[in-house]
Amino acid sequence: MAKVISVNRSDSKGVVKIPQTEGLFIEDFGLEKDAHAGKWHRQVSLLAEESIEKMKKEIPGLKEGDFAENITSKGIILHKLPIGTRLKIGQSIQEVSQIGKTCHKGCAIKTKVGSCIMPSEGIFTRVIVGGLVRVGDPIEILENEEKI
Repeated sequence: MAKVISVNRSDSKGVVKIPQTEGLFIEDFGLEKDAHAGKWHRQVSLLAEESIEKMKKEIPGLKEGDFAENITSKGIILHKLPIGTRLKIGQSIQEVSQIGKTCHKGCAIKTKVGSCIMPSEGIFTRVIVGGLVRVGDPIEILENEEKI
């Protein structure tokens, strides 16, 4: 079963996010008090713990939030989900809006290792239904009949 390993937030862009025990995800906005939240298609970022583990071979001290992801997951291959897939994460429902991204100039991980996993294995979602998300909450792929 897929689940939330960490909920991560930052007050400003371009920095690692700090793990929290929970976060309030606001409909059509993103994670409350997070610098990347807003009315756009990349409201929430997700990265799988399995992807972070790959990078730990190069940088052993990496942890949740270091790639500026809002939600760190386990047990789901995020980057293989089609755009438009809806996920029930805690009390929220989120829709995959983008797979990967262009790494920003000066990315600390890319500078240190020469590569970064977020551009190829990170995903972005829009919050369709807001709600609380806690560490340990399940992540479910919603089928067509379950979509809102």
